[in-house]
Amino acid sequence: MDDPITFCRVVIGLLSDTHGHADTALKAVELLINEGADYLIHCGDVGDTDVIAAMAGHPGIFVFGNNDWDQSELEQFAKNVDVVCGGKTAKLSFGGKRIIVTHGDDNRLMQQIVKDQMVDFLFVGHTHVPADHTVGKVRIINPGALYRAATKTVALLDLETDVLRFLTV
Repeated sequence: MDDPITFCRVVIGLLSDTHGHADTALKAVELLINEGADYLIHCGDVGDTDVIAAMAGHPGIFVFGNNDWDQSELEQFAKNVDVVCGGKTAKLSFGGKRIIVTHGDDNRLMQQIVKDQMVDFLFVGHTHVPADHTVGKVRIINPGALYRAATKTVALLDLETDVLRFLTV
């Protein structure tokens, strides 16, 4: 993979699995920004350009999920509204903490990331279930989902304190 994108201290707003539901994505983005998110990360299954538009105007990145069918359209639209497309897997660095973002549908990739123990965080979606656990030194966080979930959730992570909060949208 390429060199990571590097940032200073930041509070990260995590969302995933919007599946084209832009109205819910917009509510989620507003909630995350109002709760202090400096940078947004969408963990895949964006589903529609309107979801990317909901992220526009805020620093952020998204990765593709297994239900993002027209990836070239999503990527081109993201360029036009200054939202970064991370492809299938993105590498980031915030205040010296290394992060990989992927949708979570590639078990082999996730197992390799955990086995290598080369990052501090692995952000995923896919399961539609909020999760936070650590394997070795890799903390794996899934913010939950904004579509097909009993409770629609996002997550807010303060990298300086390592405090994670799940928020209901």
